[in-house]
Amino acid sequence: MKDLQNIKQRFGIIGNIDGLNRAIDIAVQVAPTDLSVLITGESGTGKEIFPQVIHTYSTRKHGQYIAVNCGAIPEGTIDSELFGHEKGSFTGATESRKGYFEVADGGTIFLDEVAELPLSTQVRLLRVLETGEFIRVGSSKVQKTNVRVIAASNVEVPRAINNGRFREDLFYRLNTVPIRIPALRERGEDIFLLFRKFAVDFAEKYRMPAIRLDSEAKSVLLNYSWPGNVRQLKNITEQISIIETEREIIALTLRNYLPDYGGVKLPAIIKKDEEKLFSSERELLYKILFDMKSDMNDLKKLVFDLIRRGETDVTFHETSSGIIKNLFREANGEENGTGNTEVPSVDFSPHQTRNDIQDTKEIIEESLSLAGKEVEMIKMALEKYNGKRKMAANELGISERTLYRKINEYGIES
Repeated sequence: MKDLQNIKQRFGIIGNIDGLNRAIDIAVQVAPTDLSVLITGESGTGKEIFPQVIHTYSTRKHGQYIAVNCGAIPEGTIDSELFGHEKGSFTGATESRKGYFEVADGGTIFLDEVAELPLSTQVRLLRVLETGEFIRVGSSKVQKTNVRVIAASNVEVPRAINNGRFREDLFYRLNTVPIRIPALRERGEDIFLLFRKFAVDFAEKYRMPAIRLDSEAKSVLLNYSWPGNVRQLKNITEQISIIETEREIIALTLRNYLPDYGGVKLPAIIKKDEEKLFSSERELLYKILFDMKSDMNDLKKLVFDLIRRGETDVTFHETSSGIIKNLFREANGEENGTGNTEVPSVDFSPHQTRNDIQDTKEIIEESLSLAGKEVEMIKMALEKYNGKRKMAANELGISERTLYRKINEYGIES
């Protein structure tokens, strides 16, 4: 294997953690082969460096190396960019054009953000990987190419497959050799090495002394989550180098440049998209029943306490619920210890005091029959207009003929 430090120095790779060294090791080992490689890692971790390492140490190093950002090319032109097109194949195609796969024949093509490719383009790419064949847009002639494909993605490709946005067969074809680039927050003290390198570079670029961090600022730097990874660290280092006049940066100053700084890193609670509060309707029903039982127990306890203290007089109506009567039986039996569950007689005598009956209301059960209500309304309208059916019909919002039919139907005397 090539000397690790020489490789890092040649390609500007900074860091010593095992995950980074392992990624470099795999890249160098796979370089002499023609196997497809899929590089994964968060945005800003430096994935674009590793295809260059693979190409440089491969037998294709004298061939063309082309890097394509799949996410930056419009969907309508991506096929033309990758595979070329013939003159007049679409509006604006004033001449024939070679695509990247044709230009890079004998070399290496790097497809960055490959998960952003449209499904139709993924089919074309799969054919190139399997047979080396492609067809220009607007042509029927099959062409051959000998290209080594390296792809990268900052999204979880298996999740994209589950969402129907990426072909599973293409994933297995690209993922012959996987390489994962660790996020900056996983790289420990590599953060200090990177910060120092960026600070020195910007000091030379802008001809000023390099900034440095005090001990508390180093702690802030280490504990920040770095969602933008190395790219974010580089940008913040450049901002501080230009804006701050003091060359020693304290924690408070550094925090001002870190968006959403939350102190120390804590484990995040992630709620899955498909997580459900209850796994079935049965569990939901059980929970409701348990809650009702708990409420009933609380009610029973309240009744028991009130009866023990003698703070309430209990009277029952003949239509009182059996549950209420049973509650009193249990409370009364528990109170006197006799087990007597006889429900006390109810006194409805007019000698009850005002405190006994504070309010009374007679409840009359009304008929809910629509026919009955209709008859009642017709009678009221006829009575209002002294039997004049035309005026009564207008009042009811119906025709006089309909009113006459209903009078006969219900046998209403008018």
